[in-house]
Amino acid sequence: NPCMKRLFFPLCLGVLAMTCSVAFAADSQVIKIVSSLPRTGSANAQSTTLVNGIRMAIDEVGGKIGDYTLAYEDWDDASPERGQWDPAVEAANAQKAVKDPDIMAYIGTYNSGAAKIAMPILNQAALLMVSPANTYPGLTKPGMGEANEPAVYRPSGKINFFRVVPADDIQGEVAAQWAKELGIKKVFILHDRELYGKGVADVFKRSCIKLGITVVGYEGIDPKAANYRSLMTKVKSTDADMVYFGGTTQTNAGQLAKDLVSVGARAKFMVPDGCREQALIESAGKDNLDDRTYVTFGGLPPSQLKGRGREFYDNYKKKYNAEPEAYAVYGYEAARVVLEGIKRAGKKDRAAITEAITNLRDFDGVLGKWSFDQNGDTSLKVMAVEEIKDGKFTPVKIVGM
Repeated sequence: NPCMKRLFFPLCLGVLAMTCSVAFAADSQVIKIVSSLPRTGSANAQSTTLVNGIRMAIDEVGGKIGDYTLAYEDWDDASPERGQWDPAVEAANAQKAVKDPDIMAYIGTYNSGAAKIAMPILNQAALLMVSPANTYPGLTKPGMGEANEPAVYRPSGKINFFRVVPADDIQGEVAAQWAKELGIKKVFILHDRELYGKGVADVFKRSCIKLGITVVGYEGIDPKAANYRSLMTKVKSTDADMVYFGGTTQTNAGQLAKDLVSVGARAKFMVPDGCREQALIESAGKDNLDDRTYVTFGGLPPSQLKGRGREFYDNYKKKYNAEPEAYAVYGYEAARVVLEGIKRAGKKDRAAITEAITNLRDFDGVLGKWSFDQNGDTSLKVMAVEEIKDGKFTPVKIVGM
């Protein structure tokens, strides 16, 4: 029975209880690529440029690789109830991807907490996952997170998760070093209690202590709070000359900035890459950010990209008639990695495509020439520090060039 033979076709590995019609679908000449990103809420501006970058990469190969036609699906992992990524939605997306035998790659996630949910589900199906934005170290680096990380995300024992952005162990150190160079003596550290936010805040804290900067406070906030005036009054009483927030625009960074100013505190404000978006400036108001706010970000700011990166920047502006947000280039690069894996594998096979990326070395990417290490991390270490001036992100320092 040819239908029964197809049920055991290698591409169906990890997909249980398949019907004959689904098995036939796995033999088609269509390869699906999906992304799982927050498309509801204020992160939408950032994720839209990520999706635009992905589409640009697929368009550049004419939507085909070899005999295969590429189909891209843009999935939302946010919910209206939360206004940002939702654990239940992310889990459903990952399970949906595993069950569709035409899906060969999963681009995502934006939030590290979402990655934590999707990674083990996709890993068991040998489905390639390439993140354009996750920076929490414990997702890939042994000894950099909780005791069971990253093994808990790899139930198969093999690596299927790769990221094209530098992790927060680098970002936290760069932020602390910049604070030191600014002459900061005392810092009050806040975080949003989420995996990414607390993770980068912890690295920043350790780095500050090593550099001799006094940590006068360390607290998690309620991201849903209407305001933080009492907290900022407390911050002001410590004479901290900087407030560091480990979190994102979606976890209320803008309100923190507004309330810091409203209580008359003179402290500078520093945030990580999860806040490097126009939505931060819109939510806080530029007058509450100008000349006191610093942002760290993995890689170069879009307008400072060189070579192929500059080509991407110019093409993006021409195609969409807008400035790309910071992560657009990473969406583009993540998609190019996926396309390279499909090309190298030469067949519609999840395990083969993932294996092709495992061996990716000296990739001539839009971010420069780079490789994946044994953990699935990029060899790129470039970080940027920017200051908000006149309501715009203005580069002040590039580290690791």
